[in-house]
Amino acid sequence: MNDRVLIGKGDEHSQQIWARYANRHGLVAGATGTGKTISLQILAEGFSEIGVPVFAADIKGDLSGIAVAAEDNPKLRARAEKVGMEGYAPGANPTVFWDVFGELGHPIRATISDMGPILLARLLDLTDVQTSVLNLVFKYADDQGLLLLDMKDLRATLQHVAQNAKQLGADYGLVSTASVGAIQRALLQLEQDGAEAFFGEPALDLNDLMRCDFSGRGIVNILAAEKLYMKPRLYATFLLWLLSELFERLPEQGDADRPRLVFFFDEAHLLFKDAPKALVEKVEQVVRLIRSKGVGVYFVTQNPLDLPDAVLGQLGNRVQHALRAFTPRDQKAVKAAAETFRSNPKLKVAEVIGELGVGEALVSTLEEKGIPSVVERTVVRPPRSRMGAISLDERRAIIGRSPYGGRYDTAIDRESAYEMLAARAQAVAPPPDRGAQGSNGDLGWWDRKDAPAPTAPRKAARAPAAKKQPDTMLETALKSAARSAASQAGRTLSQQLMRGLLGSLTGKR
Repeated sequence: MNDRVLIGKGDEHSQQIWARYANRHGLVAGATGTGKTISLQILAEGFSEIGVPVFAADIKGDLSGIAVAAEDNPKLRARAEKVGMEGYAPGANPTVFWDVFGELGHPIRATISDMGPILLARLLDLTDVQTSVLNLVFKYADDQGLLLLDMKDLRATLQHVAQNAKQLGADYGLVSTASVGAIQRALLQLEQDGAEAFFGEPALDLNDLMRCDFSGRGIVNILAAEKLYMKPRLYATFLLWLLSELFERLPEQGDADRPRLVFFFDEAHLLFKDAPKALVEKVEQVVRLIRSKGVGVYFVTQNPLDLPDAVLGQLGNRVQHALRAFTPRDQKAVKAAAETFRSNPKLKVAEVIGELGVGEALVSTLEEKGIPSVVERTVVRPPRSRMGAISLDERRAIIGRSPYGGRYDTAIDRESAYEMLAARAQAVAPPPDRGAQGSNGDLGWWDRKDAPAPTAPRKAARAPAAKKQPDTMLETALKSAARSAASQAGRTLSQQLMRGLLGSLTGKR
């Protein structure tokens, strides 16, 4: 089996990526309509041919053509001959379609626990205070053995924590009901965006993304992202979650003959747009370290400046299509792109970037000992598969032949936090009032079918009142004197209060 992926023919040499350096990451950049998708397609084909599985997002549906053979076209054969592509023949690639929403591929699901509080807070666009509350909820769920699998589990746990905030405050800190309410509203918005279908079981087994077919060719996993791309935050967070899961779960591989998986991140600028510093640092860490896990990450974007310098510096294999320098920022991007290549004395890179035609690119890859090759103007090879989208019927036929249909297509809802908290609430609920039941447990008369008609309640009998005796002359005189003295004291007190009030208003005492 070949150990190199052919990109095309340069001015002097064939441009190719060595399999042993494919995990050193890469970049495919260029303006819209310059051929980035075709470059992504031929790289995915090439990796599949040498036995490396691929995962790539399909933003416009054009990449789906990799699943079927191209039509035998004389122009394609002539181009293949021009770039030195031996034995060119149209051919399909083993392909599996995935879709977060389960419409154009097998559903991809993850549990709330798998996503974790940090990425979920990014997805919900939470503040620092709200993020700390979400962290508290995850900690409480772990301590109590509550499984957070889907959205209703998280909602139930949030509500439970809010209702028991005083009791939990000593162990977990204060919980603001306003923060819980904000998180609940953000979850509601997330559900309206369709993300509810993403959270649940059966969760994706990462091993299913890293398989080969019976002939030893790597499976090309295509994520249908036409709808997902319309939710930029969900799109970026999902791909970052997938990358993080690969980093955390895969064992160290070191320098192997070929990577376990090549991961293409299309429209990569969405990952870093308005991202907090902590998240960008997380991405930088994953990109630096995931190489030793045997995963190559290839960012696909229009402008190299879309990526942070710390990430851009990790990308050893580069395919740069044309950039149009119409604005000062574009001119800066052209200059930055030219400076990242190993210089070629025969080539004015900054000028050539603006002159490249469709199907041409400036290419530099890692050669022996991991040294970048001199940049060359390259004619990109033609793909063996179809250029463009496949029909819906063709897609359905491929999905129907997939071995993963019975594993992921049907959702599972097992006992988790929602059911467990509901059971606890029912167990501690007060028993019904049985005071009206008889000694044998029967209901009171008012609940029985044979209950007699109610009768008017009888009034309690009153004891006869004692006959009042008239006052004596002495008693009458004493009562009259007491009333007169009380009346005089009341008048005196009123006059004193009035004088004090008027004196305070006029300043006189």
